[in-house]
Amino acid sequence: MALRILIRGAGDLATGVAAELKERGYQIVMTEIEVPLTVRRQVACSRAVYEGKAVIEGHTALLVSNENEAEAALQKNQIAVLTDPEGEIRTKMHFDVIVDAIMAKKNMGTSMTDGPCVIALGPGFTAGYDCHAVIETKRGLTLGQPIYEGRAIPNTGVPGMVGGYAIERLIKASADGIMEPVAEIGDVVRKGELLAVTGGHPVYAQIDGIIRGMLQTGVEITKGMKIGDVDPRMEPSLVHMISDKARKIGKGVAQAIRTILFSQYGMVFLAAGSSRRYGEAQENKLLAEKNGKPMFRYLLDQMEVFSMCTRTVVSRIPQILDYAQGHGMLPTENTEPEKGISLSLKMGIETCRKQNPQLQGILFAVCDQPGLKAQTIEQMLELAVKNPEKIICAGTKDCLGNPVLLDKRYFPELMELKGDTGGKQVVKKHLDQVVLCETSSQELQDIDEKTQNW
Repeated sequence: MALRILIRGAGDLATGVAAELKERGYQIVMTEIEVPLTVRRQVACSRAVYEGKAVIEGHTALLVSNENEAEAALQKNQIAVLTDPEGEIRTKMHFDVIVDAIMAKKNMGTSMTDGPCVIALGPGFTAGYDCHAVIETKRGLTLGQPIYEGRAIPNTGVPGMVGGYAIERLIKASADGIMEPVAEIGDVVRKGELLAVTGGHPVYAQIDGIIRGMLQTGVEITKGMKIGDVDPRMEPSLVHMISDKARKIGKGVAQAIRTILFSQYGMVFLAAGSSRRYGEAQENKLLAEKNGKPMFRYLLDQMEVFSMCTRTVVSRIPQILDYAQGHGMLPTENTEPEKGISLSLKMGIETCRKQNPQLQGILFAVCDQPGLKAQTIEQMLELAVKNPEKIICAGTKDCLGNPVLLDKRYFPELMELKGDTGGKQVVKKHLDQVVLCETSSQELQDIDEKTQNW
């Protein structure tokens, strides 16, 4: 089951976020006001409010009127869009993540208590107070970067430089009144050309370029309000493409989601076994090499992307402990591996909880499982977020395997294990609480004998 995300706002930047998250397999619900004011409406899901449906870069956004219709749209792999200015859908559907992408330059009612992961775009929010993270929206070196403490760069009112122009790119209303476009999105225009009439007053182009955005006919506007955008790069394809800025912001949101949600989990990598079945080099099984790379590294290298998690490697082998420490993991030395896997489990739990007492759960993996992929671990973490207090097991429909992620409610049982009894004993006692993460047999294979192909 995919993570479900609510995005407040469905403008062009919000749509860039939606596309990035949708392409990662997440389910998306978006909210909008009854009369959207999106200038770049060709690449905005807000267009669905007055057209019923919008297709942006292959993603279909469908206008829905309630949570039941939203659920139906999600089941069809569509983005659900509601006219819901106050975001009341938050109280009717469960969301794992809430993103405030209204871009009002101030907080319009988003609270860090709205969900387990609350993210806001741009100025007007303080990370750690209004939300868990703020995403920088100002063009520059920090565009798209998550901020976990503090604020984004304040709004200057001056757009970023594109094609050598900044403020000149904007088309602004010349008077209060009704929007009457003259030029259309995609038109090539010249400086001084009539682009629109607002409240009976003309609006002219300040530069040569292509109309990349323009408000729809009949919108009530105020003098000085942004009603359109001229792109001096004269590239027609950009009219129908999500901007690089929106994409970068979307990537920042995806990064923040992983960091915030996954940081509540620990990882224990077990590498203290005696390798009794492996042959002559029993004590060095995990140091056996393939393509010049020792076995233990195949797993640990895949796990480097989870730096937001508390990770420890339990081993008796100095090379493994040194490698773990050099790659951002906590080394936990087990000098008594003969006491069985239960000791390694306990040591791993103690190390993780000492580092982060608020852990929601711990994933246990063995270092003689070189085929395991980071994507599988990510799926297990997402399943844990969606299924609190459950046990997440990698495996097939016929066989449960490793890794296993156990919620903190099972830690006391794990700490009572003795001898060579591992976490599978706890899993077997609570099979009704197991959520399966289907995994290929190649990833599940652990290497116990030299004759095995890995």
